Amino acid sequence: MNPETAAYIGYSASFFIVLSFILKDIRKIRIVNMIGCICFVVYGIFSGMLWPVIFPNALICFIQIYHLLADKKK
Repeated sequence: MNPETAAYIGYSASFFIVLSFILKDIRKIRIVNMIGCICFVVYGIFSGMLWPVIFPNALICFIQIYHLLADKKK
């Protein structure tokens, strides 16, 4: 992948993470944060398997999914 495209994915990931701190509805926060985490995982993969970026963001993504599904059952 083009390094410039990977950089744009990284910038969009940062945008979504920051946006998640601005929102007030917890469901929207989790969804927007999860989108940012997915973008960071893609960025980490396309930037040469950056495990310190991939692993924590993938873990946070699964945590967000867990909480979204748990809240849906309530």
